Amino acid sequence: MIKKQATAFLLFLGIFAFAQKPIFTTAKVKAATVYFNAAEILETANVVLPSGTSEIVIKNVAVNLNESSIQIGAPTNVTVLSVQFTNNYISEYETDSQSPLLKRVRDSIILVQKEIQKVNNTINSETKTIQLLDKNQQISGANSGLNVTELMKMVDYYKNKQLEISNNINNLTEKKQKLDQTLQKLNNKLEINTDKEEQTSSGKLIVQVMNNQTGNIPLEISYLTNNASWSPFYDLRTESVNAPINMMYKAQVVQNTGIDWKKVKLTLSSGQPNQNNQAPILSSWFLTNVAYNDEVVVTGYGMSKRNQIQGSLYKEKKINNEMEMATPVMAESSVSNYTTVAENQLNISFDIDIPYDILSNGKIHSVSLKEIKLPATYKYYAVPKVENDAFLLAEIADYSKYNLLRGEANIIFEGMYVGKTFIEPNQTSDTLNLSMGRDKKVSIKREKVADKSGTKFLSARKEQTFTFDLTIRNNKKETVELILKDQYPLSTNKEIEVELLQSDGAKVNSETGILTWQLQLKPNETKKFRISYRVKYPKDQVLNL
Repeated sequence: MIKKQATAFLLFLGIFAFAQKPIFTTAKVKAATVYFNAAEILETANVVLPSGTSEIVIKNVAVNLNESSIQIGAPTNVTVLSVQFTNNYISEYETDSQSPLLKRVRDSIILVQKEIQKVNNTINSETKTIQLLDKNQQISGANSGLNVTELMKMVDYYKNKQLEISNNINNLTEKKQKLDQTLQKLNNKLEINTDKEEQTSSGKLIVQVMNNQTGNIPLEISYLTNNASWSPFYDLRTESVNAPINMMYKAQVVQNTGIDWKKVKLTLSSGQPNQNNQAPILSSWFLTNVAYNDEVVVTGYGMSKRNQIQGSLYKEKKINNEMEMATPVMAESSVSNYTTVAENQLNISFDIDIPYDILSNGKIHSVSLKEIKLPATYKYYAVPKVENDAFLLAEIADYSKYNLLRGEANIIFEGMYVGKTFIEPNQTSDTLNLSMGRDKKVSIKREKVADKSGTKFLSARKEQTFTFDLTIRNNKKETVELILKDQYPLSTNKEIEVELLQSDGAKVNSETGILTWQLQLKPNETKKFRISYRVKYPKDQVLNL
């Protein structure tokens, strides 16, 4: 019997404790680990707890978070019983009609309603006054025994009085509209914001805890949110084709979590915390007939089937626009001294010792990570069939020792911004080629030779000959190395015959139809090359020549 009474008494104490008023505290963001598609936020808070069971409302957490990722760290004398998240604490969780927050809201609603009633009464009174003036004016006009002077005085009085009352009604109407808006906000939110934290649109955590002793309790709160991300970005600077590349590795951080990050320790990671962690299982692979369009679409920095010249560059030289970021020599007083790069099997992370302010405004915040000097070998590359420009390429040997991430890069050559390139580290070549933009000082021209080109008809067949002259001139003050490429068509149809007539010393790849010249051009030197090929096919066919 005594045991039952004790149990009932303990249950009563538990119910009484949960019925107590919640204890409010405000969390502060201490650190954030930002991934490509999410962020893990670490916050701290302090709260004074009585002995027993309490409800804590933690303000200033992200508005959109993964509830299953919430973790609350507390001292060993505190047991966390439950955690819930809300963006609207009062309407969802506050049921105590005597709550100070609810009481202030409802008192304000009553005051605003009373003020609206006063304004309505005044508008009604003013409106009736105008009606009375109009009626009195009609009576005075019907019993007109006034002279002209008295009549003018009466007209002025009515005019001024009506104007005054009409202005009052307009002012009162505007005041009523503002009061109606205030009342609507109070009814919608049912919340009075008494301090700066309450004025934010941040979320709240409702934490039920059991404490063994009264005192100040430190809490650590961590969770994942999808309202933050980052992407790599680079600046490539070089003063000449004989100088190394100065690379600044940057991060573009964006967050819209509903809470500002002030003086936060940032860690940027290439991992994806929300990806599927289930190991894949292979099933049987059955081949089927698939029809492909003969014209492959080009997107971004890719290539089309018709542009096999550029394709050969990607195949033979693996020239993708890229960059690096790891362990070369760096300046003593650079941002690199404040960034630690950690690499494991699955991802790369950058720990930044400089505290950053990242506001919750959805705008890009630029964060500098590393400065690197890259030794480079420069070459020019040209495909005049596609572009009559020479492209400067910087070759970085043994780039695999750098931790590279995909991203865009600005190119600044000889102090001038020349455009953007793209970093694509997922390749197998041991040399990384960075596209440093066009150089107009290397002139290139491709012209069709009319007297060496033409069409002949031979009974049932058609014969076409194509001849082109390629002219390259170096207008620079130094010698340049140039890779020049062109092409001739290939045939997989026995009825279509292709013959390469002239290639002027080019290296010919008969499998791709690519012609390659490795050139060295001295200052003000001009070189000329001619290519010619013949195509024979049935005259009733039309080819894309």
